[in-house]
Amino acid sequence: MSLINIGLSGLNASSAAIATIGNNTANVDTAGYSRQQVQTTASTPISIGVGIGYIGSGTTVSDVRRIYNGYLETQLQNSTALSAEATAFSTQANKIDTMLSDSTTGIAAQLASFFTKMQSVSASATTSAERSALLTQASALSSRFNSIAAQLSSQNDNINTQLKSVADNVNTLTSTIASLNKQITQASAGNTSANSLMDSRNEAVRKLNELIGVKVVENNTGFDVYTGTGQSLVVAGTSYRMDAAPSSTDPTQYNLQVYYGGTPTDVTSVVTGGTIGGLLRYRSDVLTPAFNELGRVSMVLADQVNTQLAQGIDLKGKFGTALFSDINSADAMSQRSVGKVGNTGTGNLNVAITDSSKLTGNDYEVTFTSASAYTVRRLPNGESVGSGTLETTSPPAAATPAGGIEGFSITSLSVGTVAAGDVFKVTPTVNGASGISVIMKDPQDFAAAAPLTAAAGVSNSGTGGFTQPVLTTKPDIYDSTKLLDLQNGLKGATPMRLVMGTASGGIQSYSLVDAQGAPVNDQSGNPITGSIIQGQSNTLKLNIGYTDSSSTQQSFTVEMTVSGTPNANDTFSISLTGAGSSDNRNATALAGLQTARTVGVSGGSVGTSISSAYGQLVSTVGTQAGQGKSDVTATDAVLAQAKTARDGVSGVSLDEEAANLVKYQQYYTASSQIIKAAQTIFSTLINSL
Repeated sequence: MSLINIGLSGLNASSAAIATIGNNTANVDTAGYSRQQVQTTASTPISIGVGIGYIGSGTTVSDVRRIYNGYLETQLQNSTALSAEATAFSTQANKIDTMLSDSTTGIAAQLASFFTKMQSVSASATTSAERSALLTQASALSSRFNSIAAQLSSQNDNINTQLKSVADNVNTLTSTIASLNKQITQASAGNTSANSLMDSRNEAVRKLNELIGVKVVENNTGFDVYTGTGQSLVVAGTSYRMDAAPSSTDPTQYNLQVYYGGTPTDVTSVVTGGTIGGLLRYRSDVLTPAFNELGRVSMVLADQVNTQLAQGIDLKGKFGTALFSDINSADAMSQRSVGKVGNTGTGNLNVAITDSSKLTGNDYEVTFTSASAYTVRRLPNGESVGSGTLETTSPPAAATPAGGIEGFSITSLSVGTVAAGDVFKVTPTVNGASGISVIMKDPQDFAAAAPLTAAAGVSNSGTGGFTQPVLTTKPDIYDSTKLLDLQNGLKGATPMRLVMGTASGGIQSYSLVDAQGAPVNDQSGNPITGSIIQGQSNTLKLNIGYTDSSSTQQSFTVEMTVSGTPNANDTFSISLTGAGSSDNRNATALAGLQTARTVGVSGGSVGTSISSAYGQLVSTVGTQAGQGKSDVTATDAVLAQAKTARDGVSGVSLDEEAANLVKYQQYYTASSQIIKAAQTIFSTLINSL
């Protein structure tokens, strides 16, 4: 009977091994499956007599072991999260890179064509065909800005949708992991093998890492899963719900929240890895900066062109009007601020652009320390950039420093009230590209001529020369009263004459007089006089006073050069440029904006041109997209290595399983022969009796 029992134990062990091999083979393509192996131990030996010894009693199947290496599994999980993040980032970045850099969808070609048309107007200032072509191209350029802004906005909406969908998938997986924790704990307590359950749990964690980077801590209650800087998603048999919802500071962007006992905790800033990590990194590093920078370029373009046009004279003999829409319209100012959810006050802010050249393309956080005083921090680094006091009188007026804070100023409340502790997100440039449009309808309204024209007196007898006068005072096109006052001041001061006086030792005096010969005064009421050095070029800066609509003395500055050797009583007249003039100086100045450094002129920076600023945007996004592709290649290689290493230990090898199958078939046959031998011996013994 002992020999039969030994044979039976061998049959059982071999049968279990063959069944395990069959199970391994059947699951060769099952995701996350870890191959299994039968473990046997020798049965308790039987004593064959005192002083004689013991004889073996066969084998016992002690366990079906899961071939698993925790370190290799962790490597696979981490590399899965990195690869998924890189893929999500690269996919999105490539879209925006293609859109901005392509000649048919980007801005560069349209912008270059716009300035080419501007140069054509400069070359032929009175030709209506050139002016009409310029207006057409300006419309095409503004439409391209609008189109790209709409596509960027659509991408932002798409990211919100993806975050919402992926968060739901995260919840499904965390719920599955929590359920598997319970099942594995119960199976282990009942001494039941939980190999398949543990494989399923590992696979669920791997899939979770494809969605969001997580860390796993294993203990006696199962897997505890954490994300970010330790925010729990699963603890033992409990999972915590994740949701994507509008941010409390910016409802256009969704943030991630994890609910603990019904209370949401925002984890957006700490989440990395997986599809979610890639989407969030793309939004913060590429999409938002590109949106803001595109808006900055469009706002500088509109501001600089409109301001220069206001310094010119059109074909009708009137001061120039705007080509592009007002960047400080009531709607535009009110849309640059949004109050944080939970603010005590009910108000929102008006944000005006005070100097487009100083705009940075950043977002800002404005915090009120009282009902009127506030501080401003630059996002995302939180650096303090200024403070101010909100004017609450009626009508409200700005109380921030002259020139604003980095190119913008908080002018007033657009609605409601504010209270101490209220926080606002200010986005000065984000709507710039979507808001630009062409408002000039008549090509004759394009102010190609400079406002002032000089001419030498017909009775001049000297050899004095001159350059055409330039108005160097920049008009405030966003304050209609100040703009009209300046234009009226120019009208009221002209025509005027520069009258040369007598010379002594090569120094010659001059005075500025009006049409009646009376002195023209400066802002302080003093007659404008000066002197030149004969025989060389002399730059004259004429600061001419005028009275504005509030009866306050103001001034504008005109620059011109006088050279050569004028005689006493030689004159140079300065008058407003008339209607139908072929003068092209203002058009030339407008064409010069293509290369003029008008973007980012702050903090000691010399700035860059409008065209170069857009080129830098394209280059930056292209670099990030290229780096994204490199990251995909690198992380895919790391993931492949981690998977190979994991499969080298836990994966099923069909060759190995086939060899083991032959081996255990032989073991099974051998055990059968032992039983057969035992039967023969037993029969012989019975027959002999």
